Amino acid sequence: MLYSPSGKPRISIFSIAHLSDTERMFFVSLLLNQTLGWIRTRPGTTSLRAIVYMDEIFGYIPPVANPPSKKPLLTLLKQARAYGVGIVLATQNPVDLDYKGLSNIGTWLIGRLQTERDKQRVLDGLQGVSAGTKGGFDRKTMEETLAGLGKRVFLMHNIHETGPTAFHTRWAMSYLCGPLTRHQIKRVMEPIKTRRSATPAPETTPKATGIESRPSRERPSGTTPVRPSASAKTRPVLPPDIPQLFIPLREMIEDADLLYQPALLGLGNVHFVQRKHAIEHSRSYALLYPVDKHPAAIDWRDADQIDINEDDLERQPASSEAEFGLLPREAGNTRSYAGWKRSLSDMLYRTQRYELMRSQKFKMVSNPGESERDFRIRLADAARENRDYLVEKIRKKYASKFRTLEDRIRRAQLTVEREKEQAKHQKLQTAISLGATVLSAFLGRKKIGRSTLGRATTTARGMGRSRKEAQDIDRAKSNLETLKHRLEDLQIEFDAEIQKLEDRFDPELEELDTVTLKPRKKDIEVKLVSLAWVPYRRAESGSLTPARL
Repeated sequence: MLYSPSGKPRISIFSIAHLSDTERMFFVSLLLNQTLGWIRTRPGTTSLRAIVYMDEIFGYIPPVANPPSKKPLLTLLKQARAYGVGIVLATQNPVDLDYKGLSNIGTWLIGRLQTERDKQRVLDGLQGVSAGTKGGFDRKTMEETLAGLGKRVFLMHNIHETGPTAFHTRWAMSYLCGPLTRHQIKRVMEPIKTRRSATPAPETTPKATGIESRPSRERPSGTTPVRPSASAKTRPVLPPDIPQLFIPLREMIEDADLLYQPALLGLGNVHFVQRKHAIEHSRSYALLYPVDKHPAAIDWRDADQIDINEDDLERQPASSEAEFGLLPREAGNTRSYAGWKRSLSDMLYRTQRYELMRSQKFKMVSNPGESERDFRIRLADAARENRDYLVEKIRKKYASKFRTLEDRIRRAQLTVEREKEQAKHQKLQTAISLGATVLSAFLGRKKIGRSTLGRATTTARGMGRSRKEAQDIDRAKSNLETLKHRLEDLQIEFDAEIQKLEDRFDPELEELDTVTLKPRKKDIEVKLVSLAWVPYRRAESGSLTPARL
């Protein structure tokens, strides 16, 4: 549900509009419990790993009842963040949500509330989650803010911030007629399903290499007839040092149709160790080699690798009436088995390799048996944690620079306002002085006295100071604009560093190389090389068909 076969994050949408109320409750409860069980298998993290979003939660976590969905949803609200899982719930009425759930929600996005009851429920919840925070909670101010919210205006309250933030949603145009029916959903998804089925996912699971590279003589479930060979009614008598084992039958066969053919069975373990990446992995091998001809020149690379272990083998034939193929002379010699055991050990040492995927950038190696999809998912988790850690360091580095510039901008704004006030006052004084001078000139005095000259001089000085004040305003505005541009440049620089980190920690773009593990000789264990009797079904024509598991 969370990742595509290639490991790319995906969105999974569950539509329950076509279900009855009982079926909806059953499905939601089942999904929430499965989600809760899944997160408890994951390691804890401070980075966001997944988001569970649920629209229209009315009836699923009510304050006065206990439907089956309530307990897992409350548990997720309390515990999911520790595992990197976020819970997003949407409702038109806050009273639909239990107060225990409200108290565990850290980020609130609040729109217009129609009823007083909804407002009081939100205020109670905000006051509960704000207890103990730095900024505290001003209920009266928050109530006034909520009452003044307009259309498409939301209030974001985050417990990690000092105060709430109002924001406008963008315009969005939807051509949907409403909720989609199940048939409409099927029609929308049909091209995607067709495209997905037409492109099979590549095999990405690492495996041991070596034995599988050569064609095998026979396949466990094959039906290709084998040429008839000479046989005897009784089993050959061999020295007691040569163990004889019987491969189990795939299905019951009539006694007259059962024939056992001789083969060599080799059971071994290969232990792969790499201390650098703390990798230890063991693989078991069961190899079956027919000895109908040339048993002295056995090449274990031509053996069939079968899925069987020692406990599955039988000590007696499935029927006392079964016939047995003729045994080569070398297979009755005890010393032959010692040589075949050494050759099996040597073949495993020379051919067996175990390949793992490696990310050079993230310094990580895939686990044994881990597919590329799962490895990339693990890389994504590690990348997010590392990215969030470095982003936090960058935020702290730039925080002081932002604070300094914002303080200087505030001081510059105050300076502009102060200069404007001074200029306004100076203009008023100059106007008064100019008016008095003009008035004195028109009073009819024949001679201009000293007071009139002084008043004219004062007026001229005032006009000069007014020009100076205007210049001071221009300088203050220019300084303010410069500081704003510097703040914008700093924001661009900060965003560029964050984006650089995003690109750097994108596991989907990471090219993986291969780490090849080689076994040491002491890590090769040959548990058993013995004579094995392989069952065949004999047709009326005499042809043989494999009948083993």
